[in-house]
Amino acid sequence: MKVNVPNETNRLQAVILGTATHNGPTPKLEEAYDPKSAEHIKAGTYPLEADMVAEMNAFEQVLKKYNVTVYRPQIIENCNQIFTRDIGFVIDDIFIKANILPDRENEYQAIEYIVNQINPQKVITPPAEVHIEGGDVMPWNQHIFIGTYKGNDYKDQITARTNMAGVEFIKKLFPHKKVKEFDLVKSKTEARDNALHLDCCFQPVGKNKAIIYKDGFRSQADYQYLVDIFGEENLFHINRNEMYDMNSNVFSIAPNVVVSEKNFTRLNNWLRSQGITVEEIPYAEIAKQEGLLRCSTLPLIRE
Repeated sequence: MKVNVPNETNRLQAVILGTATHNGPTPKLEEAYDPKSAEHIKAGTYPLEADMVAEMNAFEQVLKKYNVTVYRPQIIENCNQIFTRDIGFVIDDIFIKANILPDRENEYQAIEYIVNQINPQKVITPPAEVHIEGGDVMPWNQHIFIGTYKGNDYKDQITARTNMAGVEFIKKLFPHKKVKEFDLVKSKTEARDNALHLDCCFQPVGKNKAIIYKDGFRSQADYQYLVDIFGEENLFHINRNEMYDMNSNVFSIAPNVVVSEKNFTRLNNWLRSQGITVEEIPYAEIAKQEGLLRCSTLPLIRE
């Protein structure tokens, strides 16, 4: 398999979609990886496996409608395998294994049968000191946007997933690209103030547009960098509650086709006003784990 992902929106040809099958019981509170999951564990509203399987099936049907080749992970009993974006990502013709939370190593093993179809010289495993997850990495033609966290308490922030060593690693791997890191707001306790990954507060759509949450960035200069690239008129600004609902975590099948959550009325209307076809599906149960459509996918080939 020759992988190729130049950006976030080119026509998708092949993707790994996660799975919610045999997802396991509701985690204990101390097992939660993020504040939104913790919130729903406490409230007794943590999503049920059957509901999440139905949502992911709806997503798969849309992908297949557009003739996308859909791979799924091998099933591991009692393991959350929904968010494949965390465990690997492709930039151009290189597959990079993410350095993820150690508890999640077996999730990668469940997709190895797919990775093994790629030329081994094009599969990169970062060194141990590099922390990087796919939700923080966005190839955008000559740019690579990377979410990180520069706070002194990085090691104490379970929601900080990509460190500056990860940024430097990508810079060395792609010296011809403009690699720009973004210092993200993190919170272990309040999901409305936690940009778990870059795709929780920003994502390009179409050819030259993007969804953005200004307060997800710790630095005004980082936000302004994106305004300067895309242009104010091409940005759809979401508010704190829309960020919490994961409005920026939609998924592009093509520049003119976006899969979105059916309750994102304001966003979906804007996308349509930009000439983009919106494929609406239910995904609100999966959103309770602080991840949505982009998080559930690992694109392998875009035109």
